[in-house]
Amino acid sequence: MKRWYLGGVLLLICGLLMACSKKLDFTASDVTGGDIGGDFRLTDMNDQPRSLKDFQGKVVIVFFGYTHCPDVCPTTLGELSQVAKKMGPDFKKVQVLFVSADPERDTTKVLKDYVHLFNPDFLALRATGTAFEDFKKRYKFVSDKHQEAGQEGYSVDHSAGCYVLDATGKVRLYVPLGFGVDNWVHDLKLLLDA
Repeated sequence: MKRWYLGGVLLLICGLLMACSKKLDFTASDVTGGDIGGDFRLTDMNDQPRSLKDFQGKVVIVFFGYTHCPDVCPTTLGELSQVAKKMGPDFKKVQVLFVSADPERDTTKVLKDYVHLFNPDFLALRATGTAFEDFKKRYKFVSDKHQEAGQEGYSVDHSAGCYVLDATGKVRLYVPLGFGVDNWVHDLKLLLDA
């Protein structure tokens, strides 16, 4: 009787462990366990200090760009705006963070006006100096300012993809530019249901 009971308990434990470690069928690149992410200290568009723990319990989308971007940033934020509409109330459990790659021009007011063009619930963050460099290093984002000789304006080459963090703050997905609304919805629902 004891062997049967012990065997049953072991089978139950094995089944639970397998269920917990079940690989989710993501469309995006699964980067779970990679050396990406971690806490940060940034300032939001309302001049409030923010860290990763402020978003615990939500699935977080981290996107690195700038407000003068002619293509990648409006395309991605526009797509995420469509995702929010398609997901409806479920999107309240998701937080989009648009982190400025150009803090020189992207003041808090400029950032707030920009992200609110796409969705009033999107949040913009910025940092300068070591906080900016530390964030880029942790999240493997790159940026490079380019200014043509004799021109006043400049552009910023920057990483084009997004990272998606689960409700515990761990980076789970890398999402490329032009991922598609349906793919976003599929992967976000998997994370929300996990």
